[in-house]
Amino acid sequence: MMSIKDITIVITSFKSENKIKECLNSIDKQCQIINVENSNNQDFKSQIENEFENVKCILTGENLGYGKANNIGLKEVKTKYALILNPDTKLYPETLNNFIKLANEIKNFAIIGPGIVEGDDSHKSSIKNATKQTSEVKGYAMLMNLSQFEDIGFFDENIFFFLEEIDLCKRLKRKNKAIYYSPTTRVRHEGGKSHDNSFNYEMELSRNWHWMWSTFYYNKKHNGYLIALLIVLPKLFNAIFKFFTYSIFRNKEKKEIYKQRYLGLINSISGKTSWYRPKV
Repeated sequence: MMSIKDITIVITSFKSENKIKECLNSIDKQCQIINVENSNNQDFKSQIENEFENVKCILTGENLGYGKANNIGLKEVKTKYALILNPDTKLYPETLNNFIKLANEIKNFAIIGPGIVEGDDSHKSSIKNATKQTSEVKGYAMLMNLSQFEDIGFFDENIFFFLEEIDLCKRLKRKNKAIYYSPTTRVRHEGGKSHDNSFNYEMELSRNWHWMWSTFYYNKKHNGYLIALLIVLPKLFNAIFKFFTYSIFRNKEKKEIYKQRYLGLINSISGKTSWYRPKV
C-alpha cells in the first residue's frame, strides 16, 4: 500500500522567493521535497534548506526552463511517485491523502491531475465530480507514477515554457498510458504569481515569446510542419497587425508584447531553439 513516504515532491522555481515558502508550508513535513531553482542563488538555497529540513534545493546555475529543470528533479527522485508542483500552488490538508487513496485504488495510472482552485477558494464545496480518465492535465500539479515513464522519458527539453505537460500527456496516450483527473483532489493555484511582482512586465514578454514558439513547435512535432504552419498563420498575421496598431497609438508596452509574439513564432518556424530568456 502506498503511503506519504512513497511520494517525492518536485518544485521548479525562478525568482520565486516571495511565493515558494507558502507552498512549502502547505506540504506535510513527512514528504521529501526537491526544489530545482533555475539560478545560481546560493543565498536562496541556504535559506530554503535551513528553514525546511525536508527540502533539498538544487541550483541549475542558469534558467533552464520548466521542463528541463523538472527533469533534473525527477531524476533525483528515489520514491515510486513524484508530485510536480508550481511555486504558486498550495496543498489543502487532505490533498496528499486523497492522492494516496487514488493511487492505491487505480494502481496502473501514469498521471493523476487534481482539481485546481483558482485564487479564492470559496466555491470549493461545489466540486463533487468523480475521478475519470482524460487526455491531458495541467502542469502546475501532477502526480506521476514513475514506472510508467521508463519507455517515453519525461518532459521534452526543447521546450522552455508552455505545452510541456500537454506534449508529455500526448506521448503517454500514444503508449496507451492512463491519465486521470480528480476534481475532488484539490490544489490551490494562484496562476502567474510564482515570481516577484517587480518582474511582471519582463516575464509577460517572455511568456508571449515562448507561447508562440511552443505553439508551433508542439504542432509541428505532433501534426507535421504544414499543419502547424496553417494553425499559426492567423496568429502571425494578428501579431503583425497588433504590432503596427499599437505603434500608431504609441502604446510601447503592447507594441513590445506583440513584437515578442511575432519573434517567438518566426524563430520556431525557422527551426531555431527556444533561446529567449527573461531579462531579470
